[in-house]
Amino acid sequence: MAEHFDLVIRGGTCLTPSGRVEADVGVRGGRVAAIGQLGGVDADQVLKAKGQHVLPGVIDSQVHFREPGNEHKEDLESGSRAAVLGGVTAIFEMPNTSPSTTTGKALEDKIDRATGRAWCDFAFFVGAAKENVNRLAGLEQLPGCCGIKIFMGSSTGNLLVRDKRLLREVLKRGRRRIAVHAEDEDRLEQRFDLARDGKQPYCHPLWRDEQTAILATQKILGLVRETGRRIHLLHVTTRQEMALLADHKDLVTVEVTPQHLTLAAPDAYDRLGSLAQMNPPIRDEKHRDGLWQALADGVVDVIGSDHAPHTLEEKAKPYPESPSGMPGVQTLVPVMLDHVNEGRLTLERFVDLTSAGPARIYNIACKGRIALGYDGDFTLVDLKAKKTIENSMMASKCGWTPFDGMKVTGWPTATVIRGNIVMRDGEAQGAQTGQPVRFHDTGGG
Repeated sequence: MAEHFDLVIRGGTCLTPSGRVEADVGVRGGRVAAIGQLGGVDADQVLKAKGQHVLPGVIDSQVHFREPGNEHKEDLESGSRAAVLGGVTAIFEMPNTSPSTTTGKALEDKIDRATGRAWCDFAFFVGAAKENVNRLAGLEQLPGCCGIKIFMGSSTGNLLVRDKRLLREVLKRGRRRIAVHAEDEDRLEQRFDLARDGKQPYCHPLWRDEQTAILATQKILGLVRETGRRIHLLHVTTRQEMALLADHKDLVTVEVTPQHLTLAAPDAYDRLGSLAQMNPPIRDEKHRDGLWQALADGVVDVIGSDHAPHTLEEKAKPYPESPSGMPGVQTLVPVMLDHVNEGRLTLERFVDLTSAGPARIYNIACKGRIALGYDGDFTLVDLKAKKTIENSMMASKCGWTPFDGMKVTGWPTATVIRGNIVMRDGEAQGAQTGQPVRFHDTGGG
C-alpha cells in the first residue's frame, strides 16, 4: 500500500539545512514527514513547485496589527491575511495596542481574538511597564507570548521605559531574550523644536538624529553587560550602532527592516512625504550602506517588517501630527527577493534572516527549517517572476505601501502553514487556522 501524506510539494528546489535540494516534501499531521523523491505516494493534496524554490516558512518577528483599539487601521484578520499573501507563515505582534498588552488577561484576549480569525500562526509580546515589572518573569512564560518588549522612546500608553533604574529592573526579571526599541527619550524631547510648527517630513531624521539612536543603544548595552540579560535590538538604523553591536554579539541580536535597507533620505521624503515617516527614521545612503555592510558581516540576525499601518487620512495630517509607521508584512518577501536578485544577499542568507534566525533567537519550537518533524511551514517563491508592487494589491486596511510602483524580481507564489495551503497565486484560500507559536523555553513549548 502506498505511503499516505496530507500534502506533497512536488519538484521544487528546497532550501534545507543541508543546502539546496531538488526534492519533494511530504507533510503528515502538520509536520514534515518525508523529504526526497516521493514517486507514486498517495496524497490528499499536491502542490506543484517545479521551477520554484521552497523555503522554510518566513517568520515576521515584528508587526503591529492594531487590535484591540485601532481596528480601523488594521486587525488580526486583515494583518494576517496580508502576511500570508506576502508569503509569511507566522508573526510576532507588538504590545502597543489599546489597551496595551501588559497583563496576562490582555495577552489572553489577543490570543482569543486571533483564534479562528488569523490566517497565519501568531505570538504576542508583553510590554514592559512600571506597573508590571514585578510580574514580567511570569508573563514571559505564558503560552502565546514571544517575549517582553521594551520601548525606550516614543511609545504609547504606559509602555515608555526611559529611566535607567527601571530598565535595569526589567532586565533583571525573567530570562528570555527581550526585544528593544532604542531611541533616547530625553534627546527627543530636547530636540522637538526641529519638528514642530510647520516643519516638513524631511525633518524627521534631523529631529530623531543618529545620536538619538546611539545614546539609547549605548545605555541598553551598558545595562546588558551589567545584568547579563540577552536582548534583541529592533530596527537598527545607523552604521555607528552596527559597529558597537559587533562587540556585543554574545548578548545582543540585531534586526533591520526592508524599509531601512531599501529607502534613503532625502529621496524617500521627497517622493513619499509623511508616508516615509517611521521610527527610527529612514536615514541617508551612508547609513543604508552601513546596514548592508553589517548584514554582509553577519552582525544582522533577522529581518522584520515593523509593519505599522496608519490610514492615508491620518498620514495626511501636517507633520509632526502625522503618525510614524508604514505597512510592510506583505512586501517583506518580494522586496528582499529583489535584493537577492540584485546580488546584495544570497537566498540562503535570506532564509537565515527570516526563518532560521527568528527561530534561533526566540527559541521557537519546530519552525524555521525544512527538516523531519518540523512544522510543515513553507514559503514558495518564483525567483524569476517580474512584478510591480501596487497599492491595490495590499490586504492591509490602510490600503497603501511605501513601495507602490516598485518593480521587483522574485515573488511568493504559495504559503503553506502546518500542511495547509493558505495562499496560492495571490489569493488567500482555505480556513483561518492560525495557532499560537510554541517556544522551547516557556510553558507553551
